[in-house]
Amino acid sequence: MDFELSMESTAVTACVLVIGNEILSGRTQDTNLNHIALTLGTWGIQVREARVIPDLEDVIVPAINAAREAFDYVFTTGGIGPTHDDITADCVAKAFGVPLVVNPEIAALIRRRPASEDIMAARMRMARIPEGGGLVDNLTGGPPGFYIDNVYVLAGIPSVMQAMLLGLENKLRRGPVVKSRSVTAFLGESQIANALADIQARFTDVDLGSYPFFKKDRYGTSLVMRGMDASRLDEMLEAVKAAIVEAGETPQDVQRD
Repeated sequence: MDFELSMESTAVTACVLVIGNEILSGRTQDTNLNHIALTLGTWGIQVREARVIPDLEDVIVPAINAAREAFDYVFTTGGIGPTHDDITADCVAKAFGVPLVVNPEIAALIRRRPASEDIMAARMRMARIPEGGGLVDNLTGGPPGFYIDNVYVLAGIPSVMQAMLLGLENKLRRGPVVKSRSVTAFLGESQIANALADIQARFTDVDLGSYPFFKKDRYGTSLVMRGMDASRLDEMLEAVKAAIVEAGETPQDVQRD
């Protein structure tokens, strides 16, 4: 069976939308995508697509609608703070065609911290969620995120986002966990390309990827195998290692995840 077809038949998929002009400008470096992809992967949810988009309604709304139709889950990060440019909640509500409402649980949490009237009004923007939505626990104790249908809206601050994501553990549908094997060799891709093609043809249920690198003043290739059957992964790993030896190099940095 073709690997992609077998994966599609059982996979639970996700898309990540990283929202924020500061990411696109380069002023802030995104780390959320890496954490989300790694965490969801251990839960059997495969991140199949990710986009970094600006704080613009006419970009965010269609991006949400396209993603929620194409994937089992959509995760957004950023744009749910107290300032004028935090428009993610507004955009999610518009994507679903529902109004924003003040969630009493979030509002009560926010009111626990005394503040002047203008500051409190700004904070209360974070209490708005789309009508019909639910809450995503924030294990830091701050205002929670929210979800509606298959769209989960998380904070942009990495530590807060991670706390929200952790609150979703065991609350999402899971698929099989994709396992991996990897090995590196100081070989150019062209030196091993034919052997890799032959190996992939023999192991159609496992995905074999080749990634070049340059270190220690030498070119090399990292070979990564991904699949759900550990025994098949081990068989492919041995075949790849044998191909490396046949090409005159020594397999290095073998990893089994």
